[in-house]
Amino acid sequence: MSTGESSGKRELDWRDGLFAAGLSLGYLCALLATVKDLGYARDEGFYFQAAKSYEAWWSLLLEHAHTALEPAIVDRYWSANHEHPSFMKALFGLSHHYLWQAHHLFAEQGTAYRFPGMVVSASALATTYLWGRQAVGRLAGLVAALALACMPQVFYHSHLACFDMPVSALLLLTSYAYFRSLDSSIGWALATGVLYGILLDTKHNSWLLPAAFLAHFLVSEGSRLARGLRAGHLAIPSAFYAMLTISPLVFYASWPWIWHDTARRLAEYAAFHLGHEYYNMEFLGHTYWKPPMPRLYAWLMTLATVPAITLLLFALGLGDSARHLREERCARKKELRPRDPRLSNDALWLFCMLLCYAPWLSPSTPIFGGTKHWLTAYPFLCLFAGRGFQLVARKLSELSRSVAWQGRAAPGLLAGAVVIGPALMTAHSHPWGLSFYAPLVGGVPGAASLGLNRSFWGYTTGAVQGSINRLAAPSSSVFVHDTALQSWDMLHDDGRVRGDLHGTLSIPGSSVALYHQEQHMQRVEYQIWTDYGSDAPAELAAYDGVPIVWLYRR
Repeated sequence: MSTGESSGKRELDWRDGLFAAGLSLGYLCALLATVKDLGYARDEGFYFQAAKSYEAWWSLLLEHAHTALEPAIVDRYWSANHEHPSFMKALFGLSHHYLWQAHHLFAEQGTAYRFPGMVVSASALATTYLWGRQAVGRLAGLVAALALACMPQVFYHSHLACFDMPVSALLLLTSYAYFRSLDSSIGWALATGVLYGILLDTKHNSWLLPAAFLAHFLVSEGSRLARGLRAGHLAIPSAFYAMLTISPLVFYASWPWIWHDTARRLAEYAAFHLGHEYYNMEFLGHTYWKPPMPRLYAWLMTLATVPAITLLLFALGLGDSARHLREERCARKKELRPRDPRLSNDALWLFCMLLCYAPWLSPSTPIFGGTKHWLTAYPFLCLFAGRGFQLVARKLSELSRSVAWQGRAAPGLLAGAVVIGPALMTAHSHPWGLSFYAPLVGGVPGAASLGLNRSFWGYTTGAVQGSINRLAAPSSSVFVHDTALQSWDMLHDDGRVRGDLHGTLSIPGSSVALYHQEQHMQRVEYQIWTDYGSDAPAELAAYDGVPIVWLYRR
C-alpha cells in the first residue's frame, strides 16, 4: 500500500468499500465475542427499561395504528427516559423484539439490546478509514481506523446499549457527509440533513456541531465569501440549507415524545442538560461534586487513557498540518493559487475535535461520566494520527529506499508496529474498560496512586457474577450498591446470576453485599462493615493488582 501524497483528495474505489466493510465487520465480531463477561452499566439499565416501553408501542402501532397514535397513548409509552432523545433506544427495542424474541439470534437479551449500539459504533471505523483514505492515503486511513478501534475506552463503550459511541460515530459520519457536500454534491448535502437530524435524536452533543461547520466555512471560504458579498452574491453550502430544513423534520419525526406540546418539551429537554446535576468524580485524589471543576480534567484524562503512540502520531500529524498551512500562506503571497483541499480538510478535523473538548474549557461544566464525554473527539484525533503516520512512513521509505524490498515493506511494518501496542492494551483492558490507564501514568497502579477514578456505573458486577452465585445464600437478597436494579435484573434475566437471588439497594436483610470502589462511597463500605459485623471481604476482584470491586458475605 502506498503512503500517498500529502495533499489533495483521492478517489475511492471498490477496494476501499471492502476495507471499510471488513473493518466494521471485524470490530463487530470482536465486540460480540467479548460481550458476555461485561457487566451492565448503570445507564444501560434505564435504557433497557425505556427500550421495552418503546418496543411495546411499536407492537401496538403494527396492530392498532389509530390507537397507538393517540396523544395519550404516545405519551404513555414514550415518557420513559424522555430526558434523552429516542433514536438509539428505539433501535435497542426493535433489536430485542426481532433478534431475540422473534428469532433468538442471541443467547442473551442484553446482547440483543446492545447490538444496535455495537453496529453503529463499528461504523465509525469504516468512516474513519474512508475519510483518512481520501485525505491522506489507504494505509494511513487504515492506521487511523485501527487506532480508534484500539483505544480501550472506545472499545468498552462500543459494547454498550448507551449513546456515547453511537453519537461519536454519527457525529463523525455527519461531518464526513458535510465535507463531501462541499464539492457541490446535492446527494451528500441531503445526506448531511438527514444524518444531522438523526444525530439530534441521538444525544445533545449534536447541538454544537453546526458551530464547527460554520467556523470551517468562514475560515476555508473566507476570501471567496468576501468577494461574493462585494459582488452581491452569497454562496452558502447546500448542506446548511439541508440542516435547517430536513434535520428538524427528521428529529421531530423520530422522537414521538415531542409530537405533542413540542415547544415545552423541547425546553424541558434543553433545561435538563444545561442544568444537569453533578455527580462525584475523583481526580488527583480529590472528589469533585460541584463547580468549579478542574480545567485540566479532560486534557489529563486524555493523556492518561489514550495509548501514547496514538497521541504521538496525532501530535506529528497536527504539526505537519500547521507546517503545510504556513507554506501555503507564504506561497499565496507570491501567486494566486486555487483552494487547497488539504487545508479545508484539516481545518474541519481540527474544529470538530476542538468543539468536542470545548465544554470542558468551562469550570462549570459537570464532569459526571469521565472520558465518555469527549469520545466524539477521538475519531478526529485518530485522523490526525493517520496523517502523522503517513509523515513518518514517507520519511522511513526515503531512508530505506536503497534496498528495494525494505523501502516497499517499511510502511506496512511501521503500521504493524504502531498498532500492536494499543491492540494489546485494549485486549488487556477487557472487561475492566473504565479502569484502564495507559503506561504514561504508570498503568492502573500508577493511576490509583495518583488518585484517578477507578470505576463508576457499577458495571464491574459482571466481573464477580460467578462469586455472587457461589457465596449468596439460597433465595436471598444481594446488595447491588452502584449497579442499577434494572441492570441487575438483566443479569438475572440472562441467567448470569442465580434465579433465586434478588437485587436490593438496602444493606440490612442482604446476605451478600457488593462494593464498587469510589472515593466518595467509602461511607457505604463502612455501613456494610457495621451491618455485617466484619470488615473482611469474602471475594476481591482486582485489575493489575488494584482492587476494583469486592464482595462481603454475611
